[in-house]
Amino acid sequence: MSLSDLGAAVRRLREHTEPATAGLPSGGLRPAGRRVRGLRREELAELAGVSADYIRRLEQGRRHPSAGVVTAIARALRVGRADYERLCALAGYAAADGQVPREAGTAAMRLLERFDGTPAFLTDAAWNVVAVNGAWLALGGGGAPAGPARDWNVAWRTFCDARAEIGRTEEHTAGFQAALAARLRDAHLRYPADASLAGLVDELRSTSRPFDTLWRTPKTVTTYENRAVFRHPDGDGITLDGALLDVPGDGLMAVVLTAAPGSADAARLAEAVRASGAPAVVKVGQTGPG
Repeated sequence: MSLSDLGAAVRRLREHTEPATAGLPSGGLRPAGRRVRGLRREELAELAGVSADYIRRLEQGRRHPSAGVVTAIARALRVGRADYERLCALAGYAAADGQVPREAGTAAMRLLERFDGTPAFLTDAAWNVVAVNGAWLALGGGGAPAGPARDWNVAWRTFCDARAEIGRTEEHTAGFQAALAARLRDAHLRYPADASLAGLVDELRSTSRPFDTLWRTPKTVTTYENRAVFRHPDGDGITLDGALLDVPGDGLMAVVLTAAPGSADAARLAEAVRASGAPAVVKVGQTGPG
C-alpha cells in the first residue's frame, strides 16, 4: 500500500462524516456559506489536534502519520473498528491481532436459524464459509459440508472454480467479483499476519487474471451486487438476490439470498426447501448439524 491510499481513505471518511456525527454543531464550526460534504479539513484538524495543512498533505499522500495521529484522526471521525483497523494497516500499523476470526458464536448460528426458508450462510473475512442453513443446502449450490476447504471459499469458487449450477449475467458477475476482491483486500490489510489469508490471495492472483487485475487496480464498491440463478437438473432455475450483513461481534459476514415476493422463483425455492429435508444449520467442516 502507498501513502496515497491512506490519504484517499482519510479524505473519503472525512467527506462522509457529518459535523453532528463528529460532535460539532450541525452546520460545522463555520456554518455560513458551507458548500462541502462532511467535515472541512480545518474541522478535522481541530478535532484531531493537528494543523489543517497537515491534513491537506496527508490526504495528498505527502505525510506518514504516527500511530498516535492515526488514532486521533479515527477518534475525531468516530469511525468503527473496521475503518480504524484499515487506517492503521494503510499507515503500516497493525490494529488487529493478525488472525482472521473463524468461529461462529451462538448468536451468529441463531441468525442462520431465523432465516428458515431463506438461503443464508456465514463467512469469515477471508470468504471462507463457516456455516450454512438448510435452505442454502436445498439449492445444491455448495459442496458437502465436510468437503475440501477451497470448495467452501466464495472467492476461490467465484474466480477459479465456478460451479455450473450457479449462473450470473456479465454485469452481475463483474459487480460480484469487485465486491469479493474489495472485501478480501480490506481483510488482507486488517490481518497482515494471517498466513492462510496471504496464501489464498497469492493463489488467487496467480490463478485468476480478473482477480489479479482487481487486486492491482481495485474498484470502489458501494454495494454488494449478487444476483444469481441456481439451476437444478430436475427443474427450472431459481433467481435470487443476495444481501450482505456484517456480524461484528464474531467478525463474520452473513450472505442472505431472497426471491422476489410472490414470484415463480419464490414458489420454486419454497418447494426445494420443503423437499430437501436438510438440517436447520450445519457448520462447514462437520458432518452433522451445528
